[in-house]
Amino acid sequence: MKKSSTYHRILDTTPGQGWVSQQFHFDVFLVFALLLLSALGLVIFHSASGENLASLHKQILRLGLAFAVMLVIAQLPPSVFRRSSPLLYIVGVILLALVLLVGDTGKGAQRWLVIAGIRFQPSEMMKIAMPMMVAWYLAAHPLPPRLKQIASTLVLLAIPTILIAKEPDLGTAILVAASGVIILFMAGVSWYLILGSIVIVAGCAPILWHFMREYQRNRVRTFLNPEADPLGTGYHIIQSKIAIGSGGINGKGWLQGTQTQLDFLPESSTDFIFSVYAEEFGLIGTLSLLFLYLAIIGRGLAIALQAQDSYSRLLAAGITLTFFVYVFVNIGMVTGILPVVGVPLPLISYGGTSMITIMLGFGILMSIQTHRKFNPS
Repeated sequence: MKKSSTYHRILDTTPGQGWVSQQFHFDVFLVFALLLLSALGLVIFHSASGENLASLHKQILRLGLAFAVMLVIAQLPPSVFRRSSPLLYIVGVILLALVLLVGDTGKGAQRWLVIAGIRFQPSEMMKIAMPMMVAWYLAAHPLPPRLKQIASTLVLLAIPTILIAKEPDLGTAILVAASGVIILFMAGVSWYLILGSIVIVAGCAPILWHFMREYQRNRVRTFLNPEADPLGTGYHIIQSKIAIGSGGINGKGWLQGTQTQLDFLPESSTDFIFSVYAEEFGLIGTLSLLFLYLAIIGRGLAIALQAQDSYSRLLAAGITLTFFVYVFVNIGMVTGILPVVGVPLPLISYGGTSMITIMLGFGILMSIQTHRKFNPS
């Protein structure tokens, strides 16, 4: 047998490549890991929500819907995503503009649209539309991209990012921008350009500070010195650190976390749910959770490496590494190494829209993996 034939057969026997998974277009490894992560999320959410069964039932229903969306999306061939990328991006930008004009307001932010009685956040749509559009654009040109393509990509990134930041929703704006920047990096942009861009962004920090809202400035101040206002803006992060540190090696046990059960920790079921987990399951549980996340990310990158065209490869890598950014930013902000920007912990924090967006992305990954054509030559 030829060497190339052996290589292709090895790829086709990687986890999730059995006959059943190919027929129904799902990746066994990813499905198992995501189910395990979701089950763990329900366990800790039950504690974080104060054992609220009504909220737990809602979370289970949302997870069920998210998995259904993932499996449906996985049935579509990657060519469908490629053809629809520009349209999805344009529709997303139009909806973001409408949010600023006629959007629904909640908790001091104008982030929602109400269409036919359905209330949704167009910014969540851009978490998928952005990497699809950037991958579509870059794949249509020779790689690595030249300065013209890089400049055009940055414009594509800037439009929705600015619109989302004006809602204001800094956390989602960061995630949307990151999803595009990651793909630009994976396309082979020179390290010199990346480092130069970092220097330029750092130099523009005073200008950015000028345009930031006061509550956003307070988040930066709190990040730099949370003890300056321990009962005000610094309260969240201080209580979060106490919860994480008090978990020790083995944790206090499920439903036994004092910071949560005694209501010291705000937003315990959403942005700060990792603190609840760390307090109850300790260092060992935390390392296990991180290992599970890394296994999912590793599988996503393996799918990207095996993809058979530039668009699929860039999109798979972008979706996977954006998932990594979700995890990194959430854990970073609750441990105090990053400012608090309101990013949920994937498949564990309470919420529906972001969960469906994440699982839609994994559906695309499974589509890319299971629609690969075997080449025996």
